[in-house]
Amino acid sequence: MSRTDRARAGAYGAAACAVAYGSMKLAQALGANALADKDPLPPHLREQLLARDPLFVASHWVLAGAAVVGVLVALATVRPWGARVPRRLLLAITWTLGIFMITRSIGVVGFGFVGDALVLTGVRPPPVEHAALARTLARWDLLLWSPFFLLWGVCWATAGWRLYRRGPHASAQERQDALGHHRG
Repeated sequence: MSRTDRARAGAYGAAACAVAYGSMKLAQALGANALADKDPLPPHLREQLLARDPLFVASHWVLAGAAVVGVLVALATVRPWGARVPRRLLLAITWTLGIFMITRSIGVVGFGFVGDALVLTGVRPPPVEHAALARTLARWDLLLWSPFFLLWGVCWATAGWRLYRRGPHASAQERQDALGHHRG
């Protein structure tokens, strides 16, 4: 696979992940469980989430809307109409999202591969009254959420790398060519 094809796959991958995440948040906003019980939240927040606290319902709507914006941003990095969006803005968004999601998946903020491994190995034992739940949620995070956010973050970073490599002074024709839309 050529470098251009990998970069395009990154952008479309970021869009696909945004669709998946946004669909889940929309389902939750509309009342479905949709993996809400697998969300690695502290027990008191988990109870509010599962009780459909209005703040959590509102956050689901916001996140579903943000996912729609994410799809548009990802597609703007590879579609011709995206050339109208300021390149620096797209670079800032793609790199920020990529770094944030990769960091989340690794576990620097407590969740992720590192945090989950610490809980599951007993190096960082959870409170005794929530130990079983914490281990269950750590397994879900380790097997589902962390890999998902790692994939999504790598897709965003790949899309950002493509924009960076394209350069700030590319002509409209060069941008079209870089997007894979050659005129015949």
